[in-house]
Amino acid sequence: MTTFAIVGAGPGLGLAAARRFGKAGHRVALLSRSAQHQDNLAAELARDDIHARGFTADVLDPASLTAALHEAADTLGPVEILQFSPVPRGDFMKPVLETTATDLDDPLAFSVKGPMTCVNAVLPGLRELGRGSLLFVNGGSAVRPNPTVAGTSIAFAGESAYAQMLHTALADENIHTAQLIVPGAISPDSATSSPEKLAELLYGLHTDRKGFRHYAEPMPDPDPQDGTP
Repeated sequence: MTTFAIVGAGPGLGLAAARRFGKAGHRVALLSRSAQHQDNLAAELARDDIHARGFTADVLDPASLTAALHEAADTLGPVEILQFSPVPRGDFMKPVLETTATDLDDPLAFSVKGPMTCVNAVLPGLRELGRGSLLFVNGGSAVRPNPTVAGTSIAFAGESAYAQMLHTALADENIHTAQLIVPGAISPDSATSSPEKLAELLYGLHTDRKGFRHYAEPMPDPDPQDGTP
């Protein structure tokens, strides 16, 4: 039995994705900063007969990420699917003219160094399995920079570039890298971007293994006043 590891496990998309992959027969590793939240999610998943366990890690702490993913593989079984979908902090989202070079330290650590740390931790196990998926979830600013949220726009662009390079570099090893762009808010009432809809899309990215970038819904038309293409 292999493991679905989700970095940024929470009660919305995280829980829905854990449930979808767990129902498909994978054990679930829940990575987040809060052990209490992990325990709550694991208990809810247990009601669906899904074996899940929490592992405490901070995306801004590479050592904790590496240790948590190694422990997950040792405890639950080799990681076959890694989903990187933590929610960026609100202070990453300053307007571009109010953003300093120092303001980019944490966003870049969060969205570029964090994913790289996670991939480096699980890649040897994926290669030993001879298969696997690396799934990245981002907002619309990853593909259309938004000057009102400069930190995430810049950091998501870096994450996107890294993930797309992985898609190319690992394709011959049967390790599929895909990115899901969610242009709007994740909401239980959304016809396209509810946690359950997105979880189903992510499972499809793992099983269909086609292409790199996918959209939960079409990107809205750009505002001609904001200078974006």
